[in-house]
Amino acid sequence: MQNNQNLIVMKNFEKYITPMSHDELMQACRRIKHVALDMDGTIYLGSKLFPFTKDFLKMLDENGIGYSFLTNNPTRSIKDYLKKLEKLGIEASEENMYTTAVATIEYLKSNMPEVKRIFALGTPSMLAEFGAAGFELTKADSADRPDALVVAFDTTLQYDRLCHAAWLASEGIPYIATNPDRVCPTDLPTILVDCGSICRCIEHATGREPDIVIGKPNPDMLAGIRHRYGLEADEIAMCGDRIYTDVAMARNAGALGVLVLSGETTLDTAINSNPQPPITALNVMEFGRILVDART
Repeated sequence: MQNNQNLIVMKNFEKYITPMSHDELMQACRRIKHVALDMDGTIYLGSKLFPFTKDFLKMLDENGIGYSFLTNNPTRSIKDYLKKLEKLGIEASEENMYTTAVATIEYLKSNMPEVKRIFALGTPSMLAEFGAAGFELTKADSADRPDALVVAFDTTLQYDRLCHAAWLASEGIPYIATNPDRVCPTDLPTILVDCGSICRCIEHATGREPDIVIGKPNPDMLAGIRHRYGLEADEIAMCGDRIYTDVAMARNAGALGVLVLSGETTLDTAINSNPQPPITALNVMEFGRILVDART
């Protein structure tokens, strides 16, 4: 019976689906004052901006709805992300951006102030961000013992550094991961192995998982936006292409979770998810139209 219902829903799906009644949907969307946007798979894919992204952002501006770009991908610094957005034709400021690298730095400084020296698996751009924040970066040398191990999505990963990270994990060094993503969305014919898969490799080798995973679905990723704009959780919509990070974080934080089908997740996966996302939309533009409808 469930499979038949799913086939009917998939056949009739044009713009969005929701487990809420129409009145519940309108009431929830009417409260939204700010949209937190995942990036890759949501507003662009790889190096290509989706054709609806600019119109969607314009729609938010015209209706007095703020927005921020919130990404689990720490491979670029905030300045690098702003340059990428500018190249794609999107104007943004540092205030609009929040990455897991920034969130990890804030977490270390707030919760582990004794950590001064770290060994990190990450891109040069990310490592520079940690260095600029005052952390000393140690080498892949057993004599150069850090205060903590940080593992991130590392597109420049070297085998000897991965082995050293695994050794540090086995030694009981405090171990922080920037994000749980298994893969990163891409428009290229490849699979981009993300932080969650690198951590699983370390776990398989050592039996140890990270002590904490900073990025989505950790609800603290939305705390900065709440405090920055003085918002309640249910006044924020978290919009992204993954159930297990974007939608899960919204649920954990008490915000409205919106799944878009422009990235990793398929409609079949969304329908069979338990619980289902509050809103599953073809793309951000279809969600934007719901926001506008709720205000008319």
